[in-house]
Amino acid sequence: MLKGGGENMAIASLVLGIISLVLSFCGLGIISVFTAIVGIVLGTLGRKDPEKKGMATAGLICSIIALVLGIVVWVACAAIIGGAAALS
Repeated sequence: MLKGGGENMAIASLVLGIISLVLSFCGLGIISVFTAIVGIVLGTLGRKDPEKKGMATAGLICSIIALVLGIVVWVACAAIIGGAAALS
């Protein structure tokens, strides 16, 4: 592994976690789910670097929260569409 690889993964995890959270709040649940999954993987790999463990943990937590919110938004949209279809 390249020196500094864990640092890059920690930064990428944090960035993807924040982007996933923003996308979740904007109603783009399906996109936020995919970016959150990548953020979780990078956060897990980034925690191996002891110097950037805190940043990787923050990215991991943001990604997990975004994943849950993205799934909730996705299910809520499906329920609304299903309910609207049942009324027709």
